[in-house]
Amino acid sequence: MNELDSMCGITDEEMTRRFVEAVRIENEIKKIKGVPIAGFDMERQLPYIEYADGRREYEK
Repeated sequence: MNELDSMCGITDEEMTRRFVEAVRIENEIKKIKGVPIAGFDMERQLPYIEYADGRREYEK
């Protein structure tokens, strides 16, 4: 293993948890600022844009 492969002792699960939390925080900041957030609806299998008022516009 070389230096670039090392994650300083952080497991894959911890790295994934940190990534998910970072995305959640960023989305909260965008909601506060009123910036639309892109997402994906797993039930409908469609991408959408969610606005700060909670309204979603699905792509076709």
